[in-house]
Amino acid sequence: MSFELPTLPYAKDALEPHISAETLEYHHGKHHNAYVNKLNELIKGTEFADMSLEDIVKKSEGVMFNQAAQIWNHTFYFNGFSPEGGGEPSGVLAEKIADRFGGFAEFVTAFNQLAAGTFGSGWVWLVQKEDGSVDLVNTFNAGTPLTDGLTPLLTCDVWEHAYYVDTRNDRGAYLKNFWNIVNWDYVAGNLK
Repeated sequence: MSFELPTLPYAKDALEPHISAETLEYHHGKHHNAYVNKLNELIKGTEFADMSLEDIVKKSEGVMFNQAAQIWNHTFYFNGFSPEGGGEPSGVLAEKIADRFGGFAEFVTAFNQLAAGTFGSGWVWLVQKEDGSVDLVNTFNAGTPLTDGLTPLLTCDVWEHAYYVDTRNDRGAYLKNFWNIVNWDYVAGNLK
């Protein structure tokens, strides 16, 4: 099996002014694509050649894990946006967020604090735990909640390449933009 770069569910300029077409050209078209190409090289002739991407993430380590997990993380990240996004979640997701954080505003504050405080390269995740509740976790480098038995609902890429073209080194401005394009229907659809 060979993996292909997943197509974006929107045009490259559709998230402007929050994320520019130039950022997506580099972040999706170059970074994400490089992980796909490298993983395809690594799996040739190995036990991983016919596995799903999630299985490779869960069963590999080292360089292969890094490539597979970065493909999975980035695909999940890009799918979490919509040009019509933003606002607040509703229904069961909103209830779970309120139960855990006290309300949506408190959730956003906690998420932003974790994202702003993540040193170096990593990810911030809203996850669903096995008991059905939600929580925040962060992972570093290619880390993903998939390997910890958690269900990812939403993620924010805090590697500098996710925002440097648009906001330079201002991660706070990037986070402000992030909330304007979150696709809450996608996030809620990840609930189990």
